[in-house]
Amino acid sequence: MRFNKGIVFILIGASFFGFTPIFAKLGFSYGYSLGQINIVQMMISACILWSITLIKRSSFQGLTFKSILQMMMTGCFIGLTSIFYYGSMQYLPASVSIILMFQFVWIGILLEWVFSKVKPSPVTILSILFILIGVFLASNILNGDVQNLPIRGFVFGILSAMTYAGFIFFSGKVAVTVDAWTRSSFMVSGSLILVLILFMRDIPSIFPLEGDLLTTALGVSLFGAVLPPLCFAIGAPLVPGGIANILTSIELPIAIFSASIILSETVTPLQWIGTAVILAAIVWNELGSNILYKRRQHR
Repeated sequence: MRFNKGIVFILIGASFFGFTPIFAKLGFSYGYSLGQINIVQMMISACILWSITLIKRSSFQGLTFKSILQMMMTGCFIGLTSIFYYGSMQYLPASVSIILMFQFVWIGILLEWVFSKVKPSPVTILSILFILIGVFLASNILNGDVQNLPIRGFVFGILSAMTYAGFIFFSGKVAVTVDAWTRSSFMVSGSLILVLILFMRDIPSIFPLEGDLLTTALGVSLFGAVLPPLCFAIGAPLVPGGIANILTSIELPIAIFSASIILSETVTPLQWIGTAVILAAIVWNELGSNILYKRRQHR
């Protein structure tokens, strides 16, 4: 029963991530800038997370000046991911930006190889190959629909994947003994500081805070920075790590489906096939090695 409960919470948390492009696109349609959306998003996220941390009376044990600095610097990767991810959506359909950002899967594997000396297995290398094939299909290159799109959007999309992979890599190594809510609060504080510095010129333009901007920023904050971590915090301890990683990949089809239905973006059958290939590659990477290992044991 506990296992099923964990699966449900992880699926819900990953699904929440899939709806963030809707609010980002909505904000751009209202005429708000990348800086305005990111500033208000991080302000709301910081307020919500710190409020939860203080209300829960989360532990501050294990905090040092060094660990606080490390957490805030790690949080900067989330700020950069938000900037690049939403920046990509300014130039590309949300479905394409989502697919590009999802390349954090194999980029993260490369980071483990370079920095942790964890060499990818043959199963992982095959998975990366299929992920790239899936990207080729899902980006709709064969139909020529992406040829007239600005290259800047693709660069931002890949950069968002790199920074998100960096966040996942370093967040698993920085201040791991500190309370999860306390860590999240310091990380989002680092993101807020980074965004305020990078978009300093946009700060005067967000006050007085307009209703449409508040709605947009509240949407990306709740669905991107607050609700998913809360669901993962509840569900992840109840589910094996490999299964949890597979379940979080539901974000990809949910995000593309929402872009198709809510944003009325055209998603071709070939793009859905590419998405399916990417998801299958992720599942194979998580389960393939275990399957092969068990088969060798039975021989």
